[in-house]
Amino acid sequence: MSIWESVTSAAFGLLRRIAGSEPDDMATRKITFTIGVIALSAKMAKADGQVTQDEVDAFQAIFKVPAHELKNVARVYDMAKRDTAGFEVYARQVAALFTDRAIVLEELIDALFYIAKADGSVHPSELDFLKKVATIFGFSDAKFDCLAARHIGPDRSSPYVVLGIDPSISDEDLKATYRRLIKENHPDHLMALGLPREFIQVATDRLAAITVAYERVRAQRTQ
Repeated sequence: MSIWESVTSAAFGLLRRIAGSEPDDMATRKITFTIGVIALSAKMAKADGQVTQDEVDAFQAIFKVPAHELKNVARVYDMAKRDTAGFEVYARQVAALFTDRAIVLEELIDALFYIAKADGSVHPSELDFLKKVATIFGFSDAKFDCLAARHIGPDRSSPYVVLGIDPSISDEDLKATYRRLIKENHPDHLMALGLPREFIQVATDRLAAITVAYERVRAQRTQ
C-alpha cells in the first residue's frame, strides 16, 4: 500500500493530536512523517502571504502524489494550512523521527527550497521559515547557508557549492567526499533509513547533481 493511501484514513486524527503523539510503530512513523511533510510544505508556501499554484504543483511533482490521491492529499494540505498549531510542532515531530539520520532531514530542506522557489523567487519570509525549520532539525547556521547556497546563492551553479567543499580541497579528499555523498544520498540508502519511496525524487535529482559537479571539478583540475 502506498503511504498516500494511509493518509486519508489517519491524517485528520493525527493532525489534531500530533503535538502530543509519540509514534511507536513503522506505519505510524511513516504517516506522521508524511503528514509533517504536507504541513511544512503548506505552511512554507504560505509564509509569504499566499500559496501559488506553482508551489502546489511543485509539491505534487516532488513528492509524486498519485492522481487518485490528489483530492485527499489536498484536503490534508488545506487543513494543515489552517492549523493553529504552528509549523514548529510538525518540524519537531519530523526531526524526532530522524534524530540520527540528518541526511533525510537535509533532503526535506532541499525539497522545501524547491517548493519555495517554484513561483520564481524565495521570499525573505520563506527563507526565514526555512532557516527556523533547519534549526529545529539541528542544522547549524553554516550548514543552512550551504543548503541555501545551492538554491539561491550567487554561486549556486558552482560545483564546489553543490559538493559543499572548499576549492582548496585535495584530490584525495575530493574523491573521499564524493564517495561519501554518493553513499549518503543514494535512494536505496535513504529508503533503508526510513524515507518513504514516494519521497526519493529530490534525492535522485541531487545524486545526479553531485555526480555532475564532481566530474566538473575533475575536468577543471585536469585542464
